[in-house]
Amino acid sequence: MGTLHETYQKTVSGKLGKELGITNSMAIPKLLKIVVNIGLGEALENKKVLDEVGKQLSQITGQKPMITRARKDISAFKLRRGDAIGVKVTLRGKRMYDFFEKLIRMVLPRIRDFRGVPDNGFDGRGSFTLGLSEQIVFPEIDYSEIDKIRGLEITFVTTGKDKKETYTLLQAFGMPFRKI
Repeated sequence: MGTLHETYQKTVSGKLGKELGITNSMAIPKLLKIVVNIGLGEALENKKVLDEVGKQLSQITGQKPMITRARKDISAFKLRRGDAIGVKVTLRGKRMYDFFEKLIRMVLPRIRDFRGVPDNGFDGRGSFTLGLSEQIVFPEIDYSEIDKIRGLEITFVTTGKDKKETYTLLQAFGMPFRKI
């Protein structure tokens, strides 16, 4: 079948244009980037957790993560501006398509009681966010080396103008959305 990017260029983009009624090939929605994010509130007390989770995230994505920092002070959480509170990776190009393919072909089917991806993660401006409650569904993660099960967010950023275009694009790529 080839890679997901080749499939998009050969078949998916043409079908999307017809289905959405778009005649200009440059206006057909496409996937720009995938952002994988893990928020770590416990990093305020334990700085080593950032390295540990960063290592896991680089195993999952094949790319070195960057540390995210707090944008403002929140006294209720004892949070100061600039404190390290998570790690994230932005995937583009070949790595993005490889990660997406691994996600829909290997990772999502491994989730216990999986009945499809819920379609409530759209923001209405061309992005879709999927939350996973445990990082151990990825085959690269060795369960015996995990200190704590953590969730992660995967955000798909597309050129779609609204929910319909983004939904149609992700569905054409093979995203298993929940049937109603």
